[in-house]
Amino acid sequence: MKILGIGNAIVDVLCKVNDDFLIKNSLTKSTMKLIDENEFKTLLSLVNIEETVSGGSVANSIVGLSQLGNKVGFIGKVSNDNLGQKYEDGLKKEKVKYLYEKEEEPIPTGSCLILITPDSERTMCTYLGTAGKINNSDIDPKIIKNSEITFLEGYLWDEGEPKKAFDKAINNSNKVVLSLSDLFCVERHKKHFLELVRNEIDIVFANEQEITALINAKSFEDVVIYSKKLNKEIIITRGNKGSVVINGGQIFMCEAQKNLKIIDLTGAGDLFAAGYLHGLINNMPLDKRLAKGTEMSSKVIEKIGARI
Repeated sequence: MKILGIGNAIVDVLCKVNDDFLIKNSLTKSTMKLIDENEFKTLLSLVNIEETVSGGSVANSIVGLSQLGNKVGFIGKVSNDNLGQKYEDGLKKEKVKYLYEKEEEPIPTGSCLILITPDSERTMCTYLGTAGKINNSDIDPKIIKNSEITFLEGYLWDEGEPKKAFDKAINNSNKVVLSLSDLFCVERHKKHFLELVRNEIDIVFANEQEITALINAKSFEDVVIYSKKLNKEIIITRGNKGSVVINGGQIFMCEAQKNLKIIDLTGAGDLFAAGYLHGLINNMPLDKRLAKGTEMSSKVIEKIGARI
């Protein structure tokens, strides 16, 4: 297997709302908020569902890689309930090997309400459910070792059992890729993420906000200088300013595609990572990897949801 993704197995529930809805419900646009089951049910009762999809950040990337013809797998914890079965079926339909044996869990499969405003921004309210309970015993070292690359998401990292699962995956991996996932995630776990980026991870995906917050940079120039010193692949997306890859002394930039009919930014970063990693495992040079990432993210933002 080329790439194994490990992340939060979340059923995405996509809905269109206006800005007032966010204000009334005390939600900050373009961020991810963790909520409990009751809050999830309350918000769900106030919206119209457009679509449901087997989601989660790394899972979206893994599906993108599969759509590009790569052999990939995914580990993410679900319960043996209706949503859990839908989740597994959704990945298998996309030719992704689902490598987790689900069981009856005391709490249900996780869900994420993705609220899409008229400006195409997405605001996420996530009820992690059993996804957030991933532990040491859910990680099989043999599966990890049989993959050339392990792709982890920052969303998965948390104190206690999830951290043990994260560490076990890293310790058994041939090469490790990490997505920083979200600005709130970085702020919450800054010290640990910085330690991971410096010492454990081979390739890092981040947007400009996330990497700036991680290293307390004053400018993007500071980010570039810091990333050069790390001497590993740091890939940074910058919205309409395009993207940059820094690998020691090598720096390449790719402009964002122009004149796109942007409908929904859900999955833009996830599909960018899919395109970039497709380039990596197919031995493309750094600049071509960025171009493939840009191509994939440009396609997905012209549709609703995180599937091309």
